[in-house]
Amino acid sequence: MSDVNDGVEGAQPGFDDMARDIAEVPAVEVIVTVAVNLMSAAAVKTGLTEEGDKHKDLDEARKLIHALAGLLDASTTEISSFHAAPLRDGLKSLQLAFREASLVKDEPGQGPGEKYTGPVYG
Repeated sequence: MSDVNDGVEGAQPGFDDMARDIAEVPAVEVIVTVAVNLMSAAAVKTGLTEEGDKHKDLDEARKLIHALAGLLDASTTEISSFHAAPLRDGLKSLQLAFREASLVKDEPGQGPGEKYTGPVYG
């Protein structure tokens, strides 16, 4: 079966190409990449970029931070502390930034991701 994009210069890779590429990537790298993407998106939605408030959306940030915390909690035993430690530090920084940016403060233990990390004070 021919790929729809065969012979088209600049075309997007087909599913078979993407599956073959992802098959070569270790699980730890996939987990870390997803975590970094969640962290980056949460930072933007928390207003931590140069443009600050332009993209700030704390409802969206809450979801992203919660998802990041869940991913890190679930993968703790699967990734080494070499990978996990900076991700946990980044998560805590996001949680603190979220708390600081919120007009209505969550009770300790009720903020985004705190179900997984425990209360964040700040």
